[in-house]
This record gives sequence, structure tokens and C-alpha cells, in this order.
Amino acid sequence: MIFGRHKTQLPESDKALPGRDSRPFGVPAKHAVLGTPLEGDIPEGLEVTVFGLGCFWGDEKMFWDLPGVWSTSVGYAAGITPHPTYEEVCSGRTGHAEVVRVVFDPSQLSYDDLLKTFWEAHDPTQGMRQGNDIGTQYRSIILTTSADQQAKAEASRDAYQKALTAKGYGEIKTSIVALDYYYYAEDYHQQYLAKNPNGYCPLHATGVKLD
Repeated sequence: MIFGRHKTQLPESDKALPGRDSRPFGVPAKHAVLGTPLEGDIPEGLEVTVFGLGCFWGDEKMFWDLPGVWSTSVGYAAGITPHPTYEEVCSGRTGHAEVVRVVFDPSQLSYDDLLKTFWEAHDPTQGMRQGNDIGTQYRSIILTTSADQQAKAEASRDAYQKALTAKGYGEIKTSIVALDYYYYAEDYHQQYLAKNPNGYCPLHATGVKLD
């Protein structure tokens, strides 16, 4: 229990941490692997989407390795507290999930392929956890940036539910919502597994494929 509330329960808005008006730390200018900007305008023709599927260190590496991904970063989204720190997110009192922001070229990598990667890389039936990582920050979530992304994400969820049900898994708990705010995580979290090759952040896949 944290301050009388279980870590798998999202905080009510009046109980969330207050946050701040601006980010209290900096982020790198360039992606440590891809060499592309982490912030700033997105080049014409590229798209942005955001995924949460557990610990964001391993998740980010999985996405930056995909051909057609222009840049990635890790951060916090779908919560209440503005400009949170990692410690605040870990407290469970911000409502944020750990997420990966993916900037991709749809002429090289389709959104449907990104969704396939997302579903197959974790267990979306676990709720507020992934494996031994327990808490609201580890919940499964898709944050869309267009009506087209929203429709495709919902359709892919329904298709993956059928595949999971056939293998004996339960109900998908993944939230699919429009992206509101994305807050960058601290410098040391960005491309963590490139900077710390021996770092450990496992993915918890079901082994069920989305055809």
C-alpha cells in the first residue's frame, strides 16, 4: 500500500501529486543510436504514436531496432501530474504510464506492423503489471495521434483478443486512447540499453501471434 492506496489503483485527480509548470531536467538533443532529434518538429511525411507495455527501457530498444523508425524516446503519459519525475511516477501518485514515443515513416513501416509488434511483445491481459513489475506505470496502453490510428488500434485489439482466447488467455486490459500530453523522461532513461548494454528490462510476451 502507498499512502493508503494500492499501487495498482490509479489515483483520483485530487489525490495526485501537483507536479510543476515546466520540465525539471533536460533531455539529450540526439538519439544515442539513431542520431535523430528527440524533440522538435517531425519531418514531413512521418507519423508519431505512443505505446506503453511495461518497463520502457526494453520497449524502446525493440522499437528503435525496427526498420522505418526515425526516432524514439521514453516518457510518461496518460496521467494527471504535469511534468513528473521518474520518482514521482514510481510512487503511483501521478497516474502516468511508462511509454515509448515512436516517430516512424509509414512508407517503410506501417502502423499495423507497429501494432503487431506491440501486441506480440507483452501480455496485455495482466492489467496493472508486466511480470514482476507491478503498478499503474506498467499498464498496457496505446496512445493514438489520429482517428485512423484509433480505428486501427481498436481493430487490432479485437483481432488479437480472438487469437489470445483461442490459446486460453483472458481479456485484454489495454487502454486505447487519444494522446493528450507526453512528458519526456530523464536523460539517463533515454536509450538506456544502448548506454547500459548489460541492463535488464525483460519483455513478457505471451507467444501468441497476430496474423
